[in-house]
Amino acid sequence: VQLQAFGGGLGQPGGSLRLSCAASGSDFSINTMSWYRKFPGNQRDLVASITSGGSTNYSDSVKGRFTISMDNAKNTVYLQMDSLKPDDTAVYYCNVDLFQYSSSWVYWGKGTLVTVSS
Repeated sequence: VQLQAFGGGLGQPGGSLRLSCAASGSDFSINTMSWYRKFPGNQRDLVASITSGGSTNYSDSVKGRFTISMDNAKNTVYLQMDSLKPDDTAVYYCNVDLFQYSSSWVYWGKGTLVTVSS
């Protein structure tokens, strides 16, 4: 399974950006897709997650500003980031927890840099 992320780049404070991440491969079913972010020198922290059933979870720092959604047919997760703050500047990583070949697997996408600056 491969994850390919799109979006990111430069956003203005108070503005919006959208990230997307598509999982490709064969014979898998997704349990949860998530976005993490990593600040320089820190570990990756969960930003938001969504299950295949649509249950969502957000970190307190983005609650009310970011929205995670998933297109099950396309195996794609989206992160709509609104009311951006400079503190949102980080490398964002897509993560998928899926079931394939009778086992559970976790995959990470390559990070995409989000910079929030005027």
